[in-house]
Amino acid sequence: MRRSQIVGCGAYLPARVVTNAELATRVDTSDEWIVERSGIHQRHVAAEGELTSDLATAAARSAIAHAGIDAEEIDLIVLATATPDRTFPATATRVQAALGLHKGFAFDVQAVCSGFLYALTVADNFIRSGQVKTALVIGAETFSRILDWNDRTTCVLFGDGAGAVVLRAVDGEGTTADRGILSTHLHSDGRHHDLLYVDGGASSSSLVGHVRMEGREVFRHAVVNLAAVVQEALAANNLTAADIDWVVPHQANRRIIEGTARKLGFPMERMVVTVGQHANTSAASVPLALAQAVADGRIRPGQLVLLEAMGGGFTWGSALVRM
Repeated sequence: MRRSQIVGCGAYLPARVVTNAELATRVDTSDEWIVERSGIHQRHVAAEGELTSDLATAAARSAIAHAGIDAEEIDLIVLATATPDRTFPATATRVQAALGLHKGFAFDVQAVCSGFLYALTVADNFIRSGQVKTALVIGAETFSRILDWNDRTTCVLFGDGAGAVVLRAVDGEGTTADRGILSTHLHSDGRHHDLLYVDGGASSSSLVGHVRMEGREVFRHAVVNLAAVVQEALAANNLTAADIDWVVPHQANRRIIEGTARKLGFPMERMVVTVGQHANTSAASVPLALAQAVADGRIRPGQLVLLEAMGGGFTWGSALVRM
């Protein structure tokens, strides 16, 4: 059975760090207020002129170096982002050009904070079908460009960044002992479109718009949906929470992560948590956290890792991976 093995992880964070104390000089908030409600202490913000494609390219180069391959070996680039450089062409094609690639194909996927899980699933299916041997999957965002910096309920929660993985086709036995992506599970429910959205767009207003969110409702749905999609992944592979070495959740809010862990009976010590340093980087959130845990040695080859995320739409998903 053909599997998609993660052979390289990479990340990039803009140099500028914005602390809660700095935000407190702009809007009616405080470090205590932000930390209590989200667990966030700081976030990275892209420099003027630094684009989503720049962040994505840096993370891609990091992942390619970690994989120990030549960029020329990449057949496919799937870039998850809700903050593209331009309405078109796809930001993935700019990354392709920046990497010096002239073969294969590249495109964007938009599922907001679930985007990386959607992109990973798409690339996995291309590899499983035999159409692709090596794929680059990226989540990259410059969410600072779509924030209303006068709205303390949203501007304190988000940051910029990018994470990437390199997938390689490998042969497996079709069991959970295989290295690679064991299963992916995606969902959406458009009835909740107006609970988390951007109030602009090319078709509706010809403006970029700003993030708007009904925080309490999003929180409630997030804990339920994330726990359910984790259980779905476990059931599909005849596993229990005790079999999982690490969960890499979407880094939206520490309280959501804690609530999901409680609902699953999963210890927080095995949840990778980076939200305090990065805030919510949307589609970049999961690959950034994964890359950090791989780099610091927590996640090791052969371990079973569960990725999960939920975003506007609503969209949500999970992926079970043996590293």
